[in-house]
Amino acid sequence: MKHEKSAGAIVFRKDKEPIFLLLHYEEGHWDFPKGHVEENEADADTVKREVEEETGIRDIEIIRDFKEKMQYYFKFKNELINKTVVFYIAKTKTKEVKLSFEHIGFEWLPYDKAIEKLTYKNAKEILKKADNFLKTHKTLDDF
Repeated sequence: MKHEKSAGAIVFRKDKEPIFLLLHYEEGHWDFPKGHVEENEADADTVKREVEEETGIRDIEIIRDFKEKMQYYFKFKNELINKTVVFYIAKTKTKEVKLSFEHIGFEWLPYDKAIEKLTYKNAKEILKKADNFLKTHKTLDDF
């Protein structure tokens, strides 16, 4: 079985409350920015590269105290793939998003709307953990 590794971010910006960036992928689902970790690339470098490639956002600040892994299986060309995705929380001050060809839309949403919009259960679980982390570890002003 083939194994793939990706890294991504729950990107947020501060408003009265955190608002989270969700991307609408060409396949129809809503998820966070993420992509394949290239050879000899650190997870954090992948996150910065992928967020910039997929959204045009360059000013992310990765909050390294938060790191969550998601694992799932999928089939590609009749081969079963075991995929691991590592997620970080990343803060930005940028509002404007310039989508890559991989996406057909985006939304900045507060937690309650974002949790409804996300397509997959594992993405919803990651968002719950990220939101809880932001509420319990520091005041939002510290982020």
